[in-house]
Amino acid sequence: MSSTPSTVVCQPRRTSLALRLVDYMELTKPRIAMLELATVAVAAFLAAPEALSAGLLFHALMGTALVAASASIFNQWLERHSDAQMTRTAGRPLPSGRVGSAEAVALGLVTLVAGLAQLALVVNLPTAAVGLASWLLYVAVYTPLKSRTTANTLIGAVAGALPVWMGWLATGQPLDVKATALFLIVFLWQFPHFMAIAWIYRQQYRAAGAKMLTVVDPSGVRAGAQAVIAAIVLIPISLLPAVLPMAGSALICFAGVLVLGVGQLLCAVAFLVRRSETSAQRLLWASLIYLPAILMLLMLTTPV
Repeated sequence: MSSTPSTVVCQPRRTSLALRLVDYMELTKPRIAMLELATVAVAAFLAAPEALSAGLLFHALMGTALVAASASIFNQWLERHSDAQMTRTAGRPLPSGRVGSAEAVALGLVTLVAGLAQLALVVNLPTAAVGLASWLLYVAVYTPLKSRTTANTLIGAVAGALPVWMGWLATGQPLDVKATALFLIVFLWQFPHFMAIAWIYRQQYRAAGAKMLTVVDPSGVRAGAQAVIAAIVLIPISLLPAVLPMAGSALICFAGVLVLGVGQLLCAVAFLVRRSETSAQRLLWASLIYLPAILMLLMLTTPV
């Protein structure tokens, strides 16, 4: 009995090491992690501009990066089914099946333990404690609340701002008015930022069952109002570093912060008035410019 040999075409496998590492990296949400690490570095610099240890800062950043990576991994693991319902997230490693559930949990646990150990043993216990608090708020509170209440944004904003205190405490300096002002800047900034995203992806959030403000209130009025209120309150809070003994070139810092704050506020007002894709995109871009610019301005105007 004879048979005709068939040609087997070998397709590149997604499970190759390089592609698997790419999937692991995607699970950690590197763009969000980079912003968190920037706030840690700036907070550490502002806390101890004349006595900041490069080695200590390195360990604080590495430990924070690992804890943040774990939080993102568990966030995607918990949301893997709802992510599959959204075009924006359906291609992520877990909903697409490129990474298994058990594999993600194991990676999340390893990065969490490694990050907390590095912070506790090499940096200090207060930094590790705040890191754990941020992880718990993000994973155990914020993520489950996304499908239950619009208050999830508030919890997420707290978790997102806590890395500021991690950077500050890593230097051994106690939390004070300056540390609180910096925390509030990052906390309040997230509301215009999140409201713009929530409006742009409101249909996908609705399909996934997320209780975002733009889903509960489809008109977008409440989301726009929240963005405007946060942008208004952010202006005097962000001016505090210019009047406190934090920035050396106080006038330059004051003027720069004021211009950035008013610019973001105008974009927030435009979003509240029009509530269109264009106005939401402009607000999103304004928020993406605002925070890095504020952090850079504070660093450049702080005497060393």
